[in-house]
Amino acid sequence: MATEALAISSTERIDGHFQRQYKEVRRGSVKVMSIDEPHTVRPDEQFKGDIAFNGIIGSSPALKFVLAEVERVAPTNSTVLVLGETGTGKELIARAIHNLSARCRSPFLKLNCSAIPFDLLESELFGHEKGAFTGAVAQKIGRFEMADTGTLFLDEIGDLPLALQPKLLRVLQEREFERLGSGRTHRIDVRLVAATHRDLGEMVVRKQFRSDLYYRLNVFPVVLPPLRERRGDIPQLALHFVEVFARRMGKRIDHIPQEILDIFTSYPWPGNVRELQNLIERAIIRSENGVLPNPLPASQADPIQVTGAARTFNDSQRAVILQALCAAGGMIGGPRGAAARLGLKRTTLISKMKRLGIYRPRHQGDINEFDKESVKDALFKSQASDDGSAPAMTCQDRLLD
Repeated sequence: MATEALAISSTERIDGHFQRQYKEVRRGSVKVMSIDEPHTVRPDEQFKGDIAFNGIIGSSPALKFVLAEVERVAPTNSTVLVLGETGTGKELIARAIHNLSARCRSPFLKLNCSAIPFDLLESELFGHEKGAFTGAVAQKIGRFEMADTGTLFLDEIGDLPLALQPKLLRVLQEREFERLGSGRTHRIDVRLVAATHRDLGEMVVRKQFRSDLYYRLNVFPVVLPPLRERRGDIPQLALHFVEVFARRMGKRIDHIPQEILDIFTSYPWPGNVRELQNLIERAIIRSENGVLPNPLPASQADPIQVTGAARTFNDSQRAVILQALCAAGGMIGGPRGAAARLGLKRTTLISKMKRLGIYRPRHQGDINEFDKESVKDALFKSQASDDGSAPAMTCQDRLLD
């Protein structure tokens, strides 16, 4: 990627390049059997690893650490809690855990807890008997029963209603349940992989999530890094999505300008890999003469960058929002406001600001008076200088004043 532009001369070369690229990345990930020492795998293990990590693109240290954790926990039957922002690939990690386990030949079922209405969620999970409630005209087998001997992936577990949490806890502890409308107890052997973008620890403190269920789910947490923390993987991901969508649309992309890759690398990607995928699809649709255009809107031409100082999920969110507010001159709404820069609705951004304790300045000039260099330094408060003098007030200080 050190060249000025990435040129792709033919479809065969694209396919060959990606086969080599994927093989190299996957081999690297499978070799990371432990954090401290390398380990060479046998050919059958290599093939199994290639299948397990199918769709996971990248070779950054952050991603390799996650894949090493996956390889460590997959052979066990322990419950896994996958944590990460929206769009980071939590389902791919859940599938990798299943594919690397002894249950790989058994069913892998998934259910998004936030996508099912509360009145139907219990039936989806545990099933019901005919006549159990109005509209139950036939018996229904639930996801737990369907996943017997296999793996059940519950996405957005943080959205599971409090009323259902005791029943889920019982299944995890006792491995038994009853269908709605039935007194018969069913015993099952299911491995649970749960995922959420929420902070379950904070939800427990606010009495929005049961502490006993949280501790039962949090046996082995796997934390997925956001895309902005694995920027070295962005060119590989971009190339992958270009190849996929170009083939799907019957288009040919011969040239990806280096400046486009640089923009991708510097952009913060609040929507993570999913946002990159959707923007690449947009770029392919708009492409002409085999050249990939810049799909980012003009309001995001000067991308928000996140420094490595933000360590937790809330810190990262807070840092991105603060810099967006600084870049937008304190404006939240409008085409050039902070919400537009972050790709969020105005009401969503306001809600996040309230939760993170971020407040707009009392006077608009408190933000506008700063030059561009001041805005770049606005993510975190300045540290005291070596001579012990007090740090200067930054854009963030004024936002929180």
